[in-house]
Parts: sequence; C-alpha cells; structure tokens
Amino acid sequence: MEQFLTFLYENKEMVFIIILSVFLGIEIISHVPTVLHTPLMSGANAIHGVVIIGAIIVMGSAEPSNYLALILGFLAVILGTLNVVGGFVVTDRMLEMFKKKK
Repeated sequence: MEQFLTFLYENKEMVFIIILSVFLGIEIISHVPTVLHTPLMSGANAIHGVVIIGAIIVMGSAEPSNYLALILGFLAVILGTLNVVGGFVVTDRMLEMFKKKK
C-alpha cells in the first residue's frame, strides 16, 4: 500500500491528467447525438490498428524464452485484428443503409 501511495505522490500530475481526461471524455461522449455513435465507434475501432503494430513490436523485441510476452502479444494481434475488421464491417453495413434501393 505504501508503494502505491508513493507512486501516486510521485506521479500526481499524470494521475490528475488521467482523471481529468476521463471526466472530459464522459462529458464529450454524453453530448454526441445518437445518430453519430455508430460512425464514431466504427472509426475508433479502425484506428485501433495501432494496437496491432504495438503488439507486433512487443512480440519482435521479446526474448524467445519469455512465453508470457509472446502469448500476450499474439492475443493482442488477434484481438486488435478482430477490432479493426469489426470496425470496417460496421462501417460497411452503415453505408449500405444509405444506398438507394433498385
């Protein structure tokens, strides 16, 4: 417990910024119109391709004997890929709604 309190005291500026960003994010998201939730979320999912790049970097720099880093990196690549593909699928389905029927 003492280590945790020391960490908080040494990094109080970062903790303050994180808490402030959480409240700011909640306030911004609560004022987004319902119609825009799907496009914003699908775009956010597509941006998560950065997770895939980070996971590949972690896996590439991990020691071959460090199975935990390799397994977590592999899971991050799989889940990040699913998130990116899901974002594009949602975007595609959303755009299909606006096409004219023949």
